Amino acid sequence: MSFENLTIVKAFERDIPLIQQLTYAVWPQTYKTILTQEQIEYMLNMMYSTSALSKQINEGHQFIFVQEENKSVAFASYGYYKPSIYKLHKIYALPDQQGKGIGRFIVNYVLSQIKPLGARGLQLNVNRYNKAKGFYEKLGFKVIAEEDIDIGNGYLMNDYVMEMKL
Repeated sequence: MSFENLTIVKAFERDIPLIQQLTYAVWPQTYKTILTQEQIEYMLNMMYSTSALSKQINEGHQFIFVQEENKSVAFASYGYYKPSIYKLHKIYALPDQQGKGIGRFIVNYVLSQIKPLGARGLQLNVNRYNKAKGFYEKLGFKVIAEEDIDIGNGYLMNDYVMEMKL
């Protein structure tokens, strides 16, 4: 894929419906072999409802879209986490766009935004059974911890915490 065709557009509260549209196009396929349908629905409601996304945006998560020819094909969110560490909260590309370098394009963009702010590391959480772990490792992220996060309703997120040192 030629990156000249890709642009990054910052997202705002008014863009929540598009974030939700992209999420519902990506999540079920991404997690169907890892999580039950019930847990997927619970997590979508918990993390991608209008009120949840509004709260994330108001707490400083910067959402971005990747557009190709004015069509949004991916989105991500990132933000300050703790001194000199930023967190990549979300990164999702439409299923037919995966494997084309968009993820790398997003991570490079995020790095270009946080390095001037004094970032020394970029962290993310990834489900321990998500094949995206290999993608993150290719980019230079390393597993630094494991977390089991109780998200309610009897569900746990079984994650690796990964970090890229800058």
